[in-house]
Amino acid sequence: MKNFFAITLCTLVVFSCATTEKASKSKTPQAATANAQTPKKKNGKIKDYDKVITKDAKTDEGLFDVHLVGEKYYYEIPMEYLNTDMLLVSRLAKLPSNLGGGYVNAGTKINTRMINWERFKDKILIKEKSSSAVAADSLPINVSVRANNYEPTLYAFDIAAFSKDSSAIVIDVTKFYDSDVKAISGLPSSFRKQYKVRSLDKSRSFINSVRSYPENIEVVQDFTYNAAEPPSNSTAETISMQINQSMILLPEEPMQPRYFDERVGWFTLSQYDYGSDELKADRKTYLRRWKLIPKDIEAYKRGELVEPVKPIVYYLDPATPEKFRSYMKEGIELWQTAFEAAGFKNAIIAKDPPTKEEDPEFSPEDIRYSVVRYVASTTRNATGPSVSDPRSGEIIESDIIWYHNHLRSYRNRYLLETGAANPSARTLNTPDDEIGEMMKMVIAHEVGHTLGLPHNMSASYAYDVESYRDGDFTQKNGIAATIMDYARYNYIAQPGDENIRFVRQLGPYDDYAINFGYRYIPEANSADDEKETLNRWIMEKAGDPKYKFGKQSSRFDPTAQTEDIGNNSIKASTYGLKNLKYVAKNLPSWTSDQTDNYEDLEELYGELLGVWSRYVGHVVAHVGGVVEDTKNPSQEGMVYNPVDKAYQKDAIQWLHKNAFETPEWLIDRSILQNINYAGYTEQLRRLQSRHLNNLLNFERIGRLIDHHTMDSDNYSALNMLKDIRLGLWKETRSGANVSVFRRNLQRVYLDRMEYLMTEKLDPRRSRQYFDVNQSDVRALVRGELNQLKQVLNSAVRASVNTETKYHYRDCIERINNLFEPK
Repeated sequence: MKNFFAITLCTLVVFSCATTEKASKSKTPQAATANAQTPKKKNGKIKDYDKVITKDAKTDEGLFDVHLVGEKYYYEIPMEYLNTDMLLVSRLAKLPSNLGGGYVNAGTKINTRMINWERFKDKILIKEKSSSAVAADSLPINVSVRANNYEPTLYAFDIAAFSKDSSAIVIDVTKFYDSDVKAISGLPSSFRKQYKVRSLDKSRSFINSVRSYPENIEVVQDFTYNAAEPPSNSTAETISMQINQSMILLPEEPMQPRYFDERVGWFTLSQYDYGSDELKADRKTYLRRWKLIPKDIEAYKRGELVEPVKPIVYYLDPATPEKFRSYMKEGIELWQTAFEAAGFKNAIIAKDPPTKEEDPEFSPEDIRYSVVRYVASTTRNATGPSVSDPRSGEIIESDIIWYHNHLRSYRNRYLLETGAANPSARTLNTPDDEIGEMMKMVIAHEVGHTLGLPHNMSASYAYDVESYRDGDFTQKNGIAATIMDYARYNYIAQPGDENIRFVRQLGPYDDYAINFGYRYIPEANSADDEKETLNRWIMEKAGDPKYKFGKQSSRFDPTAQTEDIGNNSIKASTYGLKNLKYVAKNLPSWTSDQTDNYEDLEELYGELLGVWSRYVGHVVAHVGGVVEDTKNPSQEGMVYNPVDKAYQKDAIQWLHKNAFETPEWLIDRSILQNINYAGYTEQLRRLQSRHLNNLLNFERIGRLIDHHTMDSDNYSALNMLKDIRLGLWKETRSGANVSVFRRNLQRVYLDRMEYLMTEKLDPRRSRQYFDVNQSDVRALVRGELNQLKQVLNSAVRASVNTETKYHYRDCIERINNLFEPK
């Protein structure tokens, strides 16, 4: 049991990956100077040790000995830890509801800073250190790197005393932790502005506890702020929160980094190496990953599976409901098979939280523990953040955040996306084992993030659309080549298809990526030594779509979309809409008929519209789309290739049929007139206008202009504009009356064309990669509107109803006003 002190909220953690002993270290010149200074009293500020750390002190031994004397906290800092790299991590431990709009929770990391404790005369400074610009200490340019990257001083402490043997310096840290120090505050400036925070109320703020361990120090602070518009309990004009400050000792010798290759997705960190032989500041990018070293390197070399010296261990939050714990643990340990592909067994382990009897001091905020946090929040989400050594990319600790309401999202989408082909999804009470399978895969996805893997949005494109209707294929391969794609459910399988797997799972890309990041290369003594091996691993899989990485950030690549599955969006979305029509028809019987209220029907109908919109959006992305295939110059082929012209034309025709022609099946009286009294036409107008406006945007038109310029056989901007016009205004040629839904959409078209022709964009500030004002865009739009005006002048004389005539005349007047403003 520790002799310790309690009160409220911030964690300061120090963690040593190399050693827990206070062994002597090689010192920088600055550290040597500090240690050489003779402890002397100056102006009465530095006192004898016994006068500061009295016999009544309560002491907690660890990285720094922490003393509580009355109401003051003192750190006793060993000289050997001056000028030593540490990490200071600030997290929220307790917070008011709705802080940050619901996406900030207990366990959220607010700040991460690398620091040094440095002595300057009779003061100890906390200096924030940067590893973004580096050069070896032995090189002359190191002096310039330091001079041009001078780090800020976060706080300055007076030296209160020296230890009796002069091996340590004593400072009073009370004010640092009970004041509103912006560098470690739980309220960033954006929150202060949003909630109109006036000040910290000192009378309601205090240090809750300070605990020292061999590798870290944890501080918990309770802060109360006066705020005019707090996120909750508004009449109190108060924000109270508990913050955990963790200070962790970084390894004396940083982990050997591994170079990033953009052909394999990974979370990274970058440094500018000014000591490189390149004729520039050499930007080097490294993987963020855990440090795994085989216990038996010789056995590992022989190809045997070997346990790591230090496995990755995740604890469940004590707040996790018992019925979910087994699924969460299984989700974590699913990654054991991927690590086996990298030569490790038992590399990742899930544990229940220790009981109070087993470990009375266990805290999810303690940076020594990686924890799956279970958050009591109405937010529907899960995340997987981590903390890493900024010098090498070594992941030190991570937390997976699971929000309580997240399973409701999965239940709803399970019903909407698979209910046509999956009878067990046609209920509000999804079977426990199927909910558990979903939770397991969500946890596995978030664990993937904490291992270093970003989303890979090309992984679902690796499989043929028809394979999703094959039971044997789906049971073996799931619905994407990785768990890291946003491919959640098999919405392609049709009623009558048998033995279908509807839920995602890990795939071959996960084994490939984990091997790339974690396989130990014994013969490599530096990151440069590994480059040839890493490139060979990539080239062995080059050209196989199962091992392709697609960036989530891509705005132009239709093969790297979120929430899609299959290698043909037109076919996949056709299957998806066919299923969605079946679900829409049965939605009342699956919901309101069972509950005798319309609450779930209203929620699920709203989400059904979102599913329809996603399927449509997947097809839109192919128009003006560019497939990105990252490769090195030694590989054949181009990196960027426009989508085939015929496919783009097919996409436009599909959109006319399924999105722009009124989807009557979405206008179901048995649903709409039971969940709302009005707004039906406007709701559909908003849905359709989103996709029409997305088609008619500057960036897409600019890409089409470029593609046609490079190759006249490519789909052109003029082709697209003409195909859209002919489809949207087909009633003008047939003499048919125009429904209110179509009239609304045609007015959306006119408004968007006006935007394209008149919007003034500053090419220096807009996101466009071309000067719209000097491009063909305005001329193309003007030409299309002139063509439309001629057609409208003829159509208005046709035998149509009054509403249609009025509509056509209004459209003509709108075009006239655009060309000749009154």
